[in-house]
Amino acid sequence: MNEAVRRKLWEDYSRLKTPEIREKIILEYAPLVKVVAGRLSMYLGYSVEYDDMVSYGVFGLIDAIDKFDMTKEVKFETYASLRIRGAILDQIRKMDWIPRTIRQRQKQIDAAMKEIEQSTGREAKDEEIAAKLGISQDEFLEWQSQMKVNNIVSLNEYVEQGSDIPSDKNTTGGFESPESVIEKSELKEVLAEALELLTEKEKKVVLLYYYEELTLKEISRVLEVSESRISQLHTKALQKMKTKMGAYIGILNP
Repeated sequence: MNEAVRRKLWEDYSRLKTPEIREKIILEYAPLVKVVAGRLSMYLGYSVEYDDMVSYGVFGLIDAIDKFDMTKEVKFETYASLRIRGAILDQIRKMDWIPRTIRQRQKQIDAAMKEIEQSTGREAKDEEIAAKLGISQDEFLEWQSQMKVNNIVSLNEYVEQGSDIPSDKNTTGGFESPESVIEKSELKEVLAEALELLTEKEKKVVLLYYYEELTLKEISRVLEVSESRISQLHTKALQKMKTKMGAYIGILNP
């Protein structure tokens, strides 16, 4: 459906508010739910079923349709993607996908990394962190896998502070642009400083994932390492960037 037809559909719905037109809009934008759920699924791995996320996301799409204001200069896809993403993560929280032990493990990892890096003056190695925590390297990899759920929910907390998106005349993509959250110059400065904290491989993973929008599997092929290693680098990169970006970490939307 082209933009002109979509706009006519929205205009009809804003005037008539009939269930039939609403249903047409839901069907028209249903693929967007799959896109958002797919991105989250890549990040969470097997922690949450993809089909479940799609089901949760549909409620976010319906909520977006009911609350969308055509008079504001923002694309519906931009507005809806946040609502869909928020609905999925809200449901994950309600179902207690993130036990307290996982949050505690995140704090333990952060503390161990900081202590090692302060004493050695270099980046902490996985085996050093595992030894510091008193666990095997296999256990440490399992902990990092669990951290994915914790990190993704943390990423959403900043967006939730302003999920009703302000007017955005310059949005060109189908999804939320970082420029709509903070000023472009400030974003560049914060990101540049955060990226400097990363190793070359971590930096490549972040750039390929968030800027080139490659999947973890595709990145593993580009960098010629295993997908689990890419996932590990990605998790570690976010942990490091969080210390520099603070609340702005929410800009990195999976």
